Amino acid sequence: MFKLLLLILLSFSLFAKTPHVYSALGDVIYNNSSNIETLYYIEEYATYKEKIEQYTLDVNTTKNDGFQIDSGDKTVDKKKYLLSLRKLSKVNDFFTKDAKMHFKESMEQNNHLLFIKLVNSGLIDTNKYKDTILTYYFDNKEDINASGIIQEYLDADQALVDAHERQRRLRKTKAMLEKEKIQRIRSKDKLEQEKLEKKLNKELILKKLEIRKTQKDELFN
Repeated sequence: MFKLLLLILLSFSLFAKTPHVYSALGDVIYNNSSNIETLYYIEEYATYKEKIEQYTLDVNTTKNDGFQIDSGDKTVDKKKYLLSLRKLSKVNDFFTKDAKMHFKESMEQNNHLLFIKLVNSGLIDTNKYKDTILTYYFDNKEDINASGIIQEYLDADQALVDAHERQRRLRKTKAMLEKEKIQRIRSKDKLEQEKLEKKLNKELILKKLEIRKTQKDELFN
């Protein structure tokens, strides 16, 4: 256990950088190494503990060789380094494929603990299996702690829902403002119409009075 912890600490110190030599092959191995280390703590991988420890040691040793080659150190054989990468690549592929297999089995067997550990291991293509992961979670959410990746998905989906709700409220507010504006215009038009009608009525009355006065004057004259 102590040995593994030392190896993990060493891997963290080198994680930010990987050797340039054969990087197309090496980066896949080095960047996935810490994910494979997480299997050490999963009960279903208890029989692989020694293999995981040895693999972690080999990855860090090989990584160091890669840095030495990058620095121009001629004491490290470049061909041997490539051979080491190829061997490590096979182990990497084995654990990656095995994790995917156990991931599917965990859902078939309703092994919720194994399911959540593998989802958060980094060895599962969670973007590819997002719908599958969320469907299984919602079907069993009473028994699953939504941590890690699943919680991120839930938070992201909630943020999306919240954003849609804000947009809906904004659209509603805009619609209400537009409605109020139309009502104000109609009210103003109505007032103008009433004023015009009153003015016309007043003019009409005055006109009638004038006509009557004229008629009366003519009658008595």
